[in-house]
Amino acid sequence: MVGGKDVVYGEEIVGLLEEPPVPAAVLVPIILHAEPSLLLTRRTSHLKKHAGQVSFPGGRIDPEDKDAVATALREAEEEVGLDPAQVEIVGRMDDYVTGTGYIITPVIGLLPPGLSFRPSPNEVEAIFEFPFSVLLDPDAPRRQKQHVRGRWREYWVWPHPEHFIWGATAAIMYHLAGKLRCASRR
Repeated sequence: MVGGKDVVYGEEIVGLLEEPPVPAAVLVPIILHAEPSLLLTRRTSHLKKHAGQVSFPGGRIDPEDKDAVATALREAEEEVGLDPAQVEIVGRMDDYVTGTGYIITPVIGLLPPGLSFRPSPNEVEAIFEFPFSVLLDPDAPRRQKQHVRGRWREYWVWPHPEHFIWGATAAIMYHLAGKLRCASRR
């Protein structure tokens, strides 16, 4: 537990961070089509951090943000033009600590189908959907290994024909898929 919250640690992070992780939040937007999907973004390639990576809308928790939900909604509005009034918040997942020094609170929100999105040209290169049929397939995600800074690092990767989905986003998707599969068995 960190600060009284349950935390999922990514890539054996415990004890490796030199400073306390930076609080952040992401919106995990589920679009309620006949077959639901996740809304994802690909960050622009000119960003200093996480350039070109697939992510959920989100970012650092600012001091003026009331809580992680406020951060997730603010960031989604800034990054993809999502009106916070269109989001039904249904819960939060366990926090996730990244190797890059963030502690991310995933906030789950339901969206009606048919919304229009506007990518922020400063932050988002592409907006796309990831189908639940793939998310709920236990054989879809795979583990990948890479040698980084003298250590072997393992991480989740999700299949997509155009985008490489890995890292914290893939791990959050993996944990969400597990929770959804467990819930559907009840």
